[in-house]
Amino acid sequence: MKYYSTNNKTQTATLREAVIKGLAPDRGLYMPENIKRLPEEFFNNIQDLSFQEISFEVAKAFFGDDVEAQDLKKIVYETLSFDCPVVHVNGNIWSLELFHGPTLAFKDVGARFMARMLAYFIGNTRVNVLVATSGDTGSAVANGFLGVEGIRVFVLYPKNKVSLIQESQFTTLGQNITALEIEGTFDDCQALVKEAFADTGLTKQMALTSANSINVARFLPQAFYYFHAYAQMKKRGLGNNIVICVPSGNFGNLTAGLFAQRMGLPVKRFIAANNANDVFLKYLNTGIYEPRPSIQTIANAMDVGAPSNFARIIDMFNNEHSDICKCISGASYSDTQIRDAMAKCHELYKYTLDPHGACGWLALKENLQNGENGIFLETAHPAKFKETVENAINGQIEIPCRLAAFINGTKMSIPMTNKFEDFKRYLISSCLS
Repeated sequence: MKYYSTNNKTQTATLREAVIKGLAPDRGLYMPENIKRLPEEFFNNIQDLSFQEISFEVAKAFFGDDVEAQDLKKIVYETLSFDCPVVHVNGNIWSLELFHGPTLAFKDVGARFMARMLAYFIGNTRVNVLVATSGDTGSAVANGFLGVEGIRVFVLYPKNKVSLIQESQFTTLGQNITALEIEGTFDDCQALVKEAFADTGLTKQMALTSANSINVARFLPQAFYYFHAYAQMKKRGLGNNIVICVPSGNFGNLTAGLFAQRMGLPVKRFIAANNANDVFLKYLNTGIYEPRPSIQTIANAMDVGAPSNFARIIDMFNNEHSDICKCISGASYSDTQIRDAMAKCHELYKYTLDPHGACGWLALKENLQNGENGIFLETAHPAKFKETVENAINGQIEIPCRLAAFINGTKMSIPMTNKFEDFKRYLISSCLS
C-alpha cells in the first residue's frame, strides 16, 4: 500500500519509506491510500479470539501488503505480551485499562510495535529516532527501543512539566537512549522534532525518523485495543450502542479509533476529552482551528496546544466540519474538575483514576444517553501521578515494582534550550561521536 502526505496527496511513499522517514518531505503526515474494511465474519466471531489473534487480523489489513505474514505475526505477538482488559466502573461506564504494559501506559502498544517494525525495515543500517514527549510517550518509546541494534533514540521533554516518575522512566536508561531536557513546553519539543525533519542538510547527515504519533507505525497499531475492547463488550452481551471516550492530547489515539471505525468496528460515536488545552473542542464548536501555546495542567500528557494528528482527522473527513461533529463530540475540564472526578470515582465506586482517565470518565458521566454503553480509555497507571492522585483521593496508592525500579535509577539528561540551532548542533556532534 502507498502512503500519501496530508499536505499533498500526490506525494506518496511505501510503508518502509513512511516508517523510516516518519514525516513526509513537505512536512505533512503520512496516510494510507485506503482503509480496508474487515469482513463481517471477523466481527461475528471476534468475541472468541484472543487479543493477539484480533490484532494480527487488523495488522494484516494495515500492513499485510508490505510485511510477510510470518514476520508481521511475530511483531504483533511480541508487541502484545500483556492484556488490555475492560473493567466495569459504574452503571453503563467501563474502563479500557491500557496500563498493563512495561511502562504502564497506553503508548506501550504503539511504541513496541514501531520498534519492531523499524528494526524489520532498516536491516543493518543505523537510524536516529527523535521523539517529543509530554509524559508517557518518552518512557514507552525509550523502553520499546532500549537495546535495539542500529537505533539511537533522542527523547525531548519539557523541563519541570512531566511527573517525576514519568521522567525517571526515560532518563535513567542509558545505552542507546538519550534524554534532552528542553527549556520550554511540549509544543517547543514537538517543533524541534518537526524542524529537524524539514532541515535537508541535517537529514543528509543523519538518518532521522520520529516515534511520535506522527509515525504511521506508532499510531496505527493503537487501533488494536479498540477491537479488543469491542470483543470483550460483545462477550458480555453489550456490543451495541458503544460510545468511546478518548482523553486527547496529540490526537493519535483518537485517530486510531477513527481508523478502527472505518474498518467496520461498530462504534456509535467518539468523545474527545480535553483538559484546559481545548483547541479541538473550540474547533468542534466554531469550525475554526486556532492552535495556541499549551497550558500546564495536572493531566500533563494532554498539554498540547497544536495537536499534530488534527491534520489526519481533517484529511479523513475531507475537511467537512459537520461530518466531524456527527462522529466526534468534545468535552473540556479544569484541574479542579479533574481532581473532583478522581475523588468521587474513588469514593463512590472504589476505582482509582489517573488524571487523564478522569477526564474520560467525567465526559461519559455527563454525556452518555439512555441505552448507550460507554468505554473510556484509562491511559496510564495512577501511580505514575502518585502525588496528584493521592492528594485528590486523600489516600495512598501503591507503586508497582516496575515503576519503583525506575525511580531508584540515576537521572541522565542533557539540558538544552528550545532553539533549533542548539538542538541541531548537538545532534550533529552526537552523530560524529
